[in-house]
Amino acid sequence: MTKLEKGPQGLRRGRGARERILSASQQLFRAQGINGTGMDQLCAVAQVSKRTAYQHFTGKDDLVAEYLRRFDPGLMAAVFDRTDLTPRERLLAAFEVPTAGPDELTPLCPYIAATVEIHDPEHPASQYARDYKLAIAARLAETAREAGAVNPEQLGEQLALLLDGASARTRVLNAESFPTAAAIAAVLIDNALPSTGRDQGSENATAG
Repeated sequence: MTKLEKGPQGLRRGRGARERILSASQQLFRAQGINGTGMDQLCAVAQVSKRTAYQHFTGKDDLVAEYLRRFDPGLMAAVFDRTDLTPRERLLAAFEVPTAGPDELTPLCPYIAATVEIHDPEHPASQYARDYKLAIAARLAETAREAGAVNPEQLGEQLALLLDGASARTRVLNAESFPTAAAIAAVLIDNALPSTGRDQGSENATAG
C-alpha cells in the first residue's frame, strides 16, 4: 500500500486521494444531504486540497454521479447472479434488505434521495439514477421471464415500484416495510406465473 504523505498545510496526498474523496462523499451526502454538503467541507473530511479534488472530479456534479455509481455497480448482483436460487426465489430475495441498527435511521435509497435533492433532470446524477432504476426493472423482468411469467415486463415494473415504495416508506416511518413488501411481491409473482412455471422453477433448483 502506498504511504501517504502530508502536504504543506497538513493535507494528505497520494494515490488514495480519490478514494478518500469518495468515502467522504458517501459519509457526508448520506448524513446531511447533497445540497447540504459543500466542497470545502468535503475536502476537509477527505484531507485533500480543492485543487486535488478537481484533479479527480471536474466538479461536484461529477462527484455526485460517481458517488451513486459506487453504491451498486453490479446491479444487485448478490441477488440476481445467485445460482442456488430459482428465478422466483431470486425475485423475492430482492426484498431481503439489511435493516439499520436499533439506534440508526434507515437510509433512503440513495438514487431516490439524490433525485429529490437535484431538480435538474439533465444533471449527471439524475440521469444515472434514472438509468439505474430502469436497469433494475429490466433485471427483475429478465428474472421474471426465466421464472415463466406471462408478462415479465409488467411484473418487473410492479416489483421495482414495490421496492422503491418500501424504501421510501421505511425511511419516512423509520419502521421496516420490506417484509410486507415481500409478502405483496409473492402474491404478484404467483399470480403472474402459471402453475407449470412454478413447478419448472422448483425442478430447475433441484437439478442445479
